[in-house]
Order: sequence, then C-alpha cells, then structure tokens
Amino acid sequence: MAMMLQGSIVGVFLLLVMLLLILFLILIACKPWRFFSSLSSPSRTLKVGELARPLVLDDANARDQGNEITRSDSVVLDVLPDQIEEFSVGQTFRRLTLTERLAEVQKHARQEDQGPNLKSDLKNDLLQEFVPKVIADQRKCLSLEVISGPSCGLRCSVQSTSASRLPLTIGRVSSDLILKDSEVSGKHAMINWNADKNNWELIDMGSLNGTLLNSQPIGHPDSGSRHCGDPVELSNGDIITLGTTSNVHVHVTSKSGSQTPFSVGMASDPMALRRGGKKLEMEDVCYYQWPLPGIPQFGAFGICDGHGGVAAAKSASKMLPEKVASILSDSLVRERVLLQRDATDVLRVVFSQTEADMNNYYEGCAATLLLVWADSDESFFAQCANVGDAACVMNVDGKQIKMTEDHRVSSYSEKLRFNETGEPLRDGETRLHGLNLARMLGDKFLKQQEPRFSSEPYVSEAVHVKQASSAFALLASDGFWDVISAKKAVQLAVQARERDSADGDNAAEKVANILLTEAKTLRTKDNTSIVFLDFDRKFRISCKVDS
Repeated sequence: MAMMLQGSIVGVFLLLVMLLLILFLILIACKPWRFFSSLSSPSRTLKVGELARPLVLDDANARDQGNEITRSDSVVLDVLPDQIEEFSVGQTFRRLTLTERLAEVQKHARQEDQGPNLKSDLKNDLLQEFVPKVIADQRKCLSLEVISGPSCGLRCSVQSTSASRLPLTIGRVSSDLILKDSEVSGKHAMINWNADKNNWELIDMGSLNGTLLNSQPIGHPDSGSRHCGDPVELSNGDIITLGTTSNVHVHVTSKSGSQTPFSVGMASDPMALRRGGKKLEMEDVCYYQWPLPGIPQFGAFGICDGHGGVAAAKSASKMLPEKVASILSDSLVRERVLLQRDATDVLRVVFSQTEADMNNYYEGCAATLLLVWADSDESFFAQCANVGDAACVMNVDGKQIKMTEDHRVSSYSEKLRFNETGEPLRDGETRLHGLNLARMLGDKFLKQQEPRFSSEPYVSEAVHVKQASSAFALLASDGFWDVISAKKAVQLAVQARERDSADGDNAAEKVANILLTEAKTLRTKDNTSIVFLDFDRKFRISCKVDS
C-alpha cells in the first residue's frame, strides 16, 4: 500500500514538472514580456536624413548608426526635421502655409541648442521653398545713339519682345542702323536678345576694322578669319566703337508692363549736308520720362533744339524734367493740378527756374515740354509749354490741336510783342543779333545786349484725352516743320498708324521713323528730331528711354 502511494506522488511530481517545462517552453516561444516593455520604452527617434534608410536595421547597422530601435507591434516615430517639425505614423501630412512655417522658424530659433548659423539657414531654406516666386515683366528696351562719327545723331531702338526685328544689325549697308562710315563693314555687328540670360548681347560679325565695347575688343581671336565673335553682354551706358571714329551709346531700360499707359517712339537725324558739303553737328536732344521719379501719375516729354552748339540743349533737357518732378513732389501742388486739370503755373515756374539755373552765355536752345498726367478715371491730360520753334501738335478723335506757338522773330506773335515793348522790328528785319529766334533758353550774353529776347514760355490749354479716345501727340524740331505742315504731318501719322496697327510693340517708333523719312525725302536742311506719343490702347507698350 505504501509503495502504491509513493508511486502516485512521484507520478504527480513528474507531471507537474512536465507541465512547468511545457509552460516554460510556451513562455519562451511567446515572449509575453514584449507587451510590457513597449509600455515603458522610449519611442524611436529619427532625423529627417534617416528617412531615406530602411526603418528596420540589422544589429550591426543599428550599432553603426548609434541609434536604438525597439522592436514592437506598434512603432511610434517622432520625425524631427532638424528640430523643426514633429509627425507621427498615422498622422495626416499637410503642407504648412508660409505664415505657419515662419512661425515655426521663429519658435524653434529661440531654442538654446540651436546655433545662429542653423537658424539663418533654416529660415532662408523655408523662404526659398515657400515664398511664391514673382516673375516680373522682363520686357526691355534697347536704344542706340550714335554720339560720334559721320552719322552722329542717329538713333535706333528695339524691344526685347519684337522678335520680328531681331537681331538688330549695325553696318554700312542693308542694316537696321546704317553708319555712313568707310571704316564700318557692310555687316559690322549685331545685337540680339538672350531670353535665357535676360540680357542684350553684342556680336562682332567678322568686321574688318573690329568692334570695341568700352574700349575692349570683342571680335574673333583670329582677326583675319572674318568669323563672328562670341556674344558679349550689353549694359546701360556702354559705348560701342565701330572702326575708329563711330561711337554708339547704349541705353537699356525696362519697366513693368502695367505702368506705362501709352506707346512712345523717337527718331532723329542730323540730316546730311548743307550747301557746300559741310556736315551738320547734331544739336537736337529729345527725351522723355514716364513716370517722373516719385510721381507715378506724371510724365515729361520734350525736344530741345540747340544753336551755337549742343551744350544748352543738353542742359535744358536734363533740367526741365527735374524741375517738373521737384515742383510736383509737393503734394499740395500736385493735388491742385489734378483738381483744376491745369498745370500752367507749374510749367511757367519750370521754365523760369531752368533759365535761372542754366549757365550758357553763348549757346541757347528752343525748348518744348509736354506734360502728361493720368486722371483717376484712366483718362489723360496733356499740356505743353515752349520757347522757340520746336512745335507740338495733337490729334484727338480726328480734331487737330496746336499745342505750341512759333517764336521766330518774323512770327506774328513776336512782332506783336515787340510792338508792345515800343521797339518794333524794322521793315524786312527777320533776325536779332543774327538769331531768327526771339525766345529761347540760355544765350545769357545776347539777352544782356538785347532786352527783346525772352525766355517766357507759351503755355497751351490742357487737352483731355478720354479713356475711349483715339489720340496722339507729335513733337518735332524745326527741321521737320520747315518742310512739312502740321496738317500734312497729322495726315501722315494717321495713315502710318492705320497701316501698322497690327504691330503693337513698336507702332509708335515706326510712325516716328516714317515721319523722319518723309522729312528726308523733302530735303530738310536742318537737324530733325521727332517724339511720337500714341494714347490709343492697342498701341500701348512698356518702355522708358532716359536721355
């Protein structure tokens, strides 16, 4: 009996041992402690740079990276892109707005463990990524003026958007800018617009006598090969030299397309020869500024026709728009002009101050200034002041309007003025001290000798150009008006506008050149300069040329 009881106890013990062994093996196989360790273990921390690597690493790789990953059924990832943003698995990712991103930068930049260089780099990176890139209107205007050589005074301009007129060629024959210089090759150089680099480029076309840019040669290294040189970037103010005597001044300007409300074209020519074959010096200076500096509603357009030299014309063309801008910088004066729709007082003061500041004793100039301003209802007003014989005429909806007065000694207005002074002209007298002008800027010495000379301008009435109007203004020096009447000039301009109506980019320039060509055909014997403003909306462009 005792033996049976003893055997039962041993059997039960062995059974318990086997059960414990089985339970132990089950525990080892199931590893239930992993469910408890995940509750207390820290979450896996990854940096942004690690996201490109697998999330599950072998032990060797894990040790190499110096990071610990706790294996579990549910892994929580705190993604720290250089200590800025935190995301978790299961979180909905979204792109933060620019304001939120900058707020994050400011928040984390205050953390003490961030260095100043890292803060700056983070902010710059975020700005580069999230600030919208504003693509500006890259339209640029290139204007060339021949300042020395046989063709001194010639001007030519083109816009970067005028693909049909590019490249612009310079040469002695069959070129866009023809220089009557024996040292200039038939096809000497060309200028083209590089849209990728957003600049103008000059290329020597294998010329015989070479091309210089700011006194540096730009031709092909092998001068005898007659091959084209490499493109060279042009900048505003550059001087191009073709041969040894012809220098061309470069004007490069640009402007937002929404700011220039009309099209402007300019054309000039010294006209070749007087009787006897003597070459004419170019004494005309034409200019325009829209808008005037700091005054977005106003612009100045004008021509100064010098005599005795070009110095007075250059001085006046610089001072006149500066004086206008200075006076209109006073908000009360500007508001009064806008309210009264009249700038007579402003224009008179402008001419008075210019005359006072000019220091030209033996040179003078005729001067015509057209002031244009925009009204609140998108219409325009134009008012002109002049001394001398450079005239301006406007055409508004088919109505011709004379904007200037002729101040030659023999004109009716000046004869009347002389009579009022008590010193009328003698019969047949058409000049005073050799000059055919009675009003001008400069000529201080002659004005001291002859009190009948004057710098008092004639000022026109302001002309209203309504938003729906078809209108233009034509300013020209006396070389043009000597051979073409105002009526004929308006007719030519109207015909040219109609013919070139499809070419909106450079229609005004084409009109100016057509008028200049007509003056050449009629054999004018004086310097001729033209400024043409087209207020018609379909001709509007964006371009400003500084004189």
